Amino acid sequence: MKFVAFERAMQGTGASRRLRITGRTPGIVYGGTNEATLIELDHNALFHAIKKEAFHASILDMELAGKEHKVLLRDLQMHPFKQQILHIDFQRVDATTKMTMKVPLHYSGEEESPAIKVENCLVNHVLTELTVSCFPADIPEFIAIDLSGLKKGTSLHVKDITLPKGVKFVVKGQANPVLVSVSAISAEAEADAAAAAVAAAPVDPKAAKAAAGKAAAAAKPEAKAPAAKKK
Repeated sequence: MKFVAFERAMQGTGASRRLRITGRTPGIVYGGTNEATLIELDHNALFHAIKKEAFHASILDMELAGKEHKVLLRDLQMHPFKQQILHIDFQRVDATTKMTMKVPLHYSGEEESPAIKVENCLVNHVLTELTVSCFPADIPEFIAIDLSGLKKGTSLHVKDITLPKGVKFVVKGQANPVLVSVSAISAEAEADAAAAAVAAAPVDPKAAKAAAGKAAAAAKPEAKAPAAKKK
């Protein structure tokens, strides 16, 4: 992906606030052999760009001062309740240096797995991204994982998948974390689901009216029989 950035001279909280008022987002680009450079970007263009997965997990082409730079998104600060980007950080890419970054996981095939089709289980995506290390040229946009072989009582770990060539998993905490787990649905949960399905089913107006009439008739007290006359 390609985007345009502009150098900025002003810095500080007040300058950044004034910049945002004009529809610009302050940022910085650092790394490589050059010094850190303060930048600014058009907020609307940037806001649309961050909605794309590739903007977060691939090498970006940044045009700055008439030159093109290879960069990676490193940090993104959002306003707590407004749809506004407060600040953004990029890192320059050195083709000869390995980089560590998070890559999205794309799962597929679980609807065709025995766990879903036959055993009526619940598949849990424990992780949605993976921290990896590789050279810039080997950075994958995402890692595809096939779940069509999942069965009841099984789980999928990092060591169970094949990473793209040149890509290595970065251990942080667990050496072999769980990516996907499979759990059986309890009888109580199945009953609740069935009840919810019945409640959500369309009702026949005539049948509902007839049922209401029967219920009303059953609720009326029985009429008392007349007392017998004494002879």
